[in-house]
Amino acid sequence: MSQVQTQMTVADNSGAKKVACIRVLGGTRKRYARVGDIIIVAVKEAIPHSKVKKGDVMRAVVVRTVKETRRSDGSYIRFDDNSAVLINPQGDPIGTRIFGPVARELRAKRFMKIISLAPEVL
Repeated sequence: MSQVQTQMTVADNSGAKKVACIRVLGGTRKRYARVGDIIIVAVKEAIPHSKVKKGDVMRAVVVRTVKETRRSDGSYIRFDDNSAVLINPQGDPIGTRIFGPVARELRAKRFMKIISLAPEVL
């Protein structure tokens, strides 16, 4: 569960290392972003000579959250960190690789490219 000003790691090789959430998309009163939600982020740390630079404002999809997510079978899933993957306006990831596991809930939100690039889907 992420909200405005949440610092997150980036789980792809786009060049950004840390981002901060500046807006949760999905309505005027939507306060929290869960796994699979799209957010607007500002890049806080980036590696030199990469696709994104520090200060860039981009869209991202949340792939891991520390706050647990309840599934329809009654089980819960939670991760060790809050992570996002940077996406373009069409919804495709900017990077070509995804690092670490991602949640299965991304499949229901139609992020199939992220699912296919991820090394593990939990």
